[in-house]
Amino acid sequence: MGSTTTISILVLLLLGLVQLTVSGHDYKQALSKSILFFEAQRSGHLPPNQRVSWRSHSGLYDGKSSGVDLVGGYYDAGDNVKFGLPMAFTVTTICWSIIEYGGQLESNGELGHAIDAVKWGTDYFIKAHPEPNVLYGEVGDGKSDHYCWQRPEEMTTDRKAYKIDRNNSGSDLAGETAAAMAAASIVFRRSDRAYSAELLRHARQLFEFADKYRGKYDSSITVAQKYYRSVSGYNDELLWAAAWLYQATNDKYYLDYLGKNGDSMGGTGWSMTEFGWDVKYAGVQTLVAKVLMQGKGGEHTAVFERYQQKAEQFMCSLLGKSTKNIKKTPGGLIFRQSWNNMQFVTSASFLAAVYSDYLSSSKRDLRCSQGNISPSQLLDFSKSQVNYILGDNPRATSYMVGYGENYPRQVHHRGSSIVSFNVDQKFVTCRGGYATWFSRKGSDPNVLTGAIVGGPDAYDNFADQRDNYEQTEPATYNNAPLLGVLARLISGSTGFDQLLPGVSPTPSPVINKPAPVPKKKPTTPPVSSPIPITISQKMTLSWKNEGKVYYRYSTRLTNISTKTLKKLKISITKLYGPIWGVTKTGTSFSFPSWMQSLPAGKSMEFVYIHSAASPADVLVSNYSLE
Repeated sequence: MGSTTTISILVLLLLGLVQLTVSGHDYKQALSKSILFFEAQRSGHLPPNQRVSWRSHSGLYDGKSSGVDLVGGYYDAGDNVKFGLPMAFTVTTICWSIIEYGGQLESNGELGHAIDAVKWGTDYFIKAHPEPNVLYGEVGDGKSDHYCWQRPEEMTTDRKAYKIDRNNSGSDLAGETAAAMAAASIVFRRSDRAYSAELLRHARQLFEFADKYRGKYDSSITVAQKYYRSVSGYNDELLWAAAWLYQATNDKYYLDYLGKNGDSMGGTGWSMTEFGWDVKYAGVQTLVAKVLMQGKGGEHTAVFERYQQKAEQFMCSLLGKSTKNIKKTPGGLIFRQSWNNMQFVTSASFLAAVYSDYLSSSKRDLRCSQGNISPSQLLDFSKSQVNYILGDNPRATSYMVGYGENYPRQVHHRGSSIVSFNVDQKFVTCRGGYATWFSRKGSDPNVLTGAIVGGPDAYDNFADQRDNYEQTEPATYNNAPLLGVLARLISGSTGFDQLLPGVSPTPSPVINKPAPVPKKKPTTPPVSSPIPITISQKMTLSWKNEGKVYYRYSTRLTNISTKTLKKLKISITKLYGPIWGVTKTGTSFSFPSWMQSLPAGKSMEFVYIHSAASPADVLVSNYSLE
């Protein structure tokens, strides 16, 4: 897609963005969509209540060559490999979202779907853990998989299964899977006690395996090194698993493990600026801080206070109140790396939301080296990041597929980019998929609803192109922590007690309902314009960069005649910055490249950014009605 076309697509967001900036984003709709994404990532036999209808059964022989049933689980991102480490982290964070905000999920009709998402993962983990000291950590090979562009329903790539055991250790993989199983046991404690007990049994065994036979999993499953290398090692996963096992069991053994190993394993020493599938320290520190706030520190109180100090340094760094702050784009998005930066945005937003409630429950502010932060300010940070994802950003782009009007249309995802197997079962060959589907410039034939893509670069730039995998590829671990944040934001700014032991509500039966349509708020009276075209402008965002304030304006042109508007020419003066969504022709502007006319009663919108607080002068200088 050319740069002009890519930029002009921004106009599609503006209809929704102007409304949502004024009236607030529809977090409930975003929550529903974000959970739906997990159904698009399912591997195995799909159930009768599968809602993503363009997917079908896949990976039905996974594990067979190794004599084990490994059917099921999730594809991690836009490929067809099942990577155990990010899959387990995904399940752990969905569980954490449910444990903290299960009531909010329930009241919004999504708890059942969230629990289904957990069980799809834990059913697979049970299969992948056939013996106490054996865990299968990958199915498929990234190298051969990435060589092909095929639907998961007909992939021809190698489906070899890779495992860790006594002689081929993987403490990070086993530790994360133990954390997932332990957290899930809390989720199912009330609704399915037998299943909860089974998960807890696996979690205990996996933790013992991880702790006794120490080593990095990617030294044993070497094919994972290029894709999910464990850079942080395994100490953070061991602490992470112990924290979740304590939450699940209240067993002092795991509390002692955290207390006795916090210093030597980095729990009290590492000041983090990220939280994700590889680095768990910030998550561990947040969980231990909760234990401390609950008054359960006991003999380990001094050690747990050091955990808490590191947790709070992380929170302070998010708001620019620490000596080492997390970087942000000019538009205000936290920025860690160019490849799939959004994973760090959603995970940090979740930790901030959770910690804001912990602080509110303990009735204190966050004390930072550069000033104090109230619980509401911490929650406001989470809200700002979510709002950026949903469209409040300099490019006016929603980075959640299917939310708003201007979202990524060329997602780096095999299943969504190729015609559905249920529609056309003509075989797509390994390399033919690249030639026919990967390289095409049109929108994906299947909308990957709810997927959070990699997102913009350090300067808020984004290119909606299928081969731009750093920015357009989604991942399950992008979405998982977002569930909790969205559930929390639906509840508004009112604080509530999150420090009591988590009680997982029993889900009500899921009734599929159409997503609500955001209510439209009337725009301001239009500025002067020739009849039959109205023009209205709104300032939708402002931000400061290097001491200078920038403003984003959205302008809507509406054809109020009964005929089709053509040959449009717009005169724009007093404009002091870039403009998107129109085409410049000489000294005037016209329709964007993707549209040639404006039907009766329809509107078009464009956006511009400049450093003046007042809007540019916009007038229609020429048009015809046909």
